[in-house]
Amino acid sequence: MTTQSQRSKPRRFELKCKSDPKRIGEVERFLQKMNETARLDDGTFYRVLVATTEAVNNAILHGNKSDPQKNVVVICLLTHEALRVQVRDEGKGFDPRKLADPLDEKNLLKEHGRGVFLMTSMTDRVKFKRLKKTMVVEILINLKRLRSQIN
Repeated sequence: MTTQSQRSKPRRFELKCKSDPKRIGEVERFLQKMNETARLDDGTFYRVLVATTEAVNNAILHGNKSDPQKNVVVICLLTHEALRVQVRDEGKGFDPRKLADPLDEKNLLKEHGRGVFLMTSMTDRVKFKRLKKTMVVEILINLKRLRSQIN
């Protein structure tokens, strides 16, 4: 029988990749491997995939400026209650409040500028944290709420 403390102890999955846009395919394979344990439904997995690849793409292009000497680290922390995905780069960081609104009429036809909007639209919470030498985007999917909706 699984105890409450066993269920709340996070399972940790980690991927480290160079800041090369060609490496983005590694993220999908990593998340598929993590999902062998998480067993997310297709819709939830898709939301995690899109939000995480957007965060990694931003980390590579904007955070690390596509510098192959810098790394992006993706950490998934899985509990019964939630999936937390942390994406860390080696960039200077940014202020998400200063991002242009992608829904503003002047921005609708732009090819870029929707990554953070997609992340926040497809997940339960997105937090941006600046640490000493890294920027961290933390994505939260509330699995407990999803499970209660299914049952």
